[in-house]
This record gives sequence, structure tokens and C-alpha cells, in this order.
Amino acid sequence: MHKTALQILPCGRTLKDLGLLLLVNNLIALILTASDGRMPLWQYLIICNAVGFSIDLIGHGLKWLARGRLPNYVHFLVATPLGMLCGFKFATLLGTADVVSFGLTNFSTSGRWVLLSVVLLAFAASGFFYVYHRGVEARIALETERRQRAEAEEAQATAQLGLLQAQIEPHFLFNTLANVQSLIERNPTAARAMLEQLNRYLRASLTRTRQPTNTLAEELQLVSALLEIARMRLGERLSYRIDLPQSLHTVLLPPLLLQPLVENALEHGIEPAVAGGEILIEGHEQDGMLVLRVHDSGLGLCENASGDGVGLANIRARLHRLYGAAGRLALYANAPSGVIAELILPCRSH
Repeated sequence: MHKTALQILPCGRTLKDLGLLLLVNNLIALILTASDGRMPLWQYLIICNAVGFSIDLIGHGLKWLARGRLPNYVHFLVATPLGMLCGFKFATLLGTADVVSFGLTNFSTSGRWVLLSVVLLAFAASGFFYVYHRGVEARIALETERRQRAEAEEAQATAQLGLLQAQIEPHFLFNTLANVQSLIERNPTAARAMLEQLNRYLRASLTRTRQPTNTLAEELQLVSALLEIARMRLGERLSYRIDLPQSLHTVLLPPLLLQPLVENALEHGIEPAVAGGEILIEGHEQDGMLVLRVHDSGLGLCENASGDGVGLANIRARLHRLYGAAGRLALYANAPSGVIAELILPCRSH
């Protein structure tokens, strides 16, 4: 948390707290001057500020000594009479009338009014600050809880992203390495080309999938390397196109949202289909929202209705956490065959 000038005083005090205390002290002094008038305003100002700051200092001192073992109202109940006695004596040292002596020697007449008024107003002010500080502590506790909850959600999201990456990378790497191994003897040139694409994919993946956001252009580099490797592996059974306007390339996108959709299209759509098929990645901006679609012309939803694919539930959970109802993932049929995965999220650029 950043500290400001309102948060740098010892014992958890702030300039705002002390300014409010000063305001209340002076307001009580004005009330006493207007209602009594037996002393000049300057004396009431000194007395009220001496009493107010004494109660405040003793109250927070007791709270610090007790270290949370006593309820807050106990500190104020003890601090109020002690603070009044100390404040009255300190004000006398500063040149004001001795209110305690005046009140006791003239208790049946005007002194009683002065002393009683100061005591009642002091207790009223203490009650006000007790309620005020309870409210401040409640807001701090609520903010702390919110921050802890946000940190826990962020840690959970990081763990989910790591899990998703752990799901995707071994499957992709094992398939690719198996194909490289099979190509080494019968087609060394193709094996070398596939290794080059794998190297390109891994170099981009090791940095970009571990960042909170990437540009769509960076995500497309990963996806295109993945698709190129798949095309080498599947041969004529796979064709692909990426049809996205240049204006969208700077749009920010969380990692591992688009790639799992392409993985699913390959694994559940194209690879099981005898004739293979085509993958098309296209998108546009609409009313401030980024719409990305991954089309495949593979088996389709009916044949692939048994599962939700690699990481799709994880993607939905991440979209909800990041964007709420504004982030959505939908799957629907692609005529005449295949599936369309549609990703919708707020369109944000650098």
C-alpha cells in the first residue's frame, strides 16, 4: 500500500484524525463561550484543546498498552476522566482559569454549570470519536479482507494458468517429438523444419505465456507456430488460415485463451476426421468488444459431445474472473461440419 501524508504519523494516527480532533475541540470551545461567557474565548480554546488532546493521547496510549486485549470502549471510558483532569491542569499551567477549583468552590452556583458542561461535552466528544474510530477500523478491516481475497484469487488464477499450461504443453510436445523421431530417418529435411518450428514455438512460449497480458499479434505467433507444426505432421489433412485485421494486432489478450481453442480444434475436430479439415481463425471488434472465432471443419459437436476439451472450463473460469459477465466462451456448430469456438472479451489496447 502506498503511504501518503495522511498515513505517516506514529501509532496509526493520521493528519485527518488530528484535524478532526482539533475541529471538535474548537467547536466545543465556541459552544461554551456562546452559552456561558464567564471566560474569554481564548481560555475556552486552550481548555478544550488541552482536554481533548489529553483524552485522545491517554486513550490511544491505553489501547497500545492493552494491545487488543480490551474492548475499545474501555479505553475511552478510562481515558475521558483521566484526560479531563490532566487537560484542566495543563490548561491552568498555560494561563487559563482553574476550572476544577472554580467548579468545586462554586459548585452550587455558576461553577457547577461550567464544570458540568465541560464534563458532558467531553464525554459526548469521546463517544463521537469512539464511533468514528470503530468505523475507521471496520473500513480498514474490510479493505484488508478485500485485498487478501484479491491476492488469493490472483494466486488461484496463476495456479489455474500453470495447470492449463501443464495440460497443453506435454500433449503438444510429445506429439511433435514423436513425429520428429519418425521423420529423422525417412525425411531429415522435414524433421529439421519441424524442429525449427518447435524451437520458434518454445522461444515465444517460455516468455509470453508467463506474462499477465500479451498482444494479439504475439498470441498469433504462438498459434501460427503450433499450426505450422500440426500441418507438417498431418500433411494434406490440415489447412489453416488466420484472417484478422491489422488494427487488432495491438489488442491485449491474456495468455492461453486462444491457443487452447486451436488445440481443441486440432485434437477433437481435425485429427479424428479421416479427411482432416481446415482451421480458420478470424475476429473483429464490435461495440468495444473483441470477438475471436476458431472455426474447424472436423467432426463437429455431435461426435465430440462427450467432453469439454482441453482447458475450456478453465478458460471460462478465467474469463469470469477477469471480465465478469463481459467475458464469454461459446461453442456451436459450424455448417456443414465442425465446430466454432467464439471468444468474447473487452477490447483493450496498449
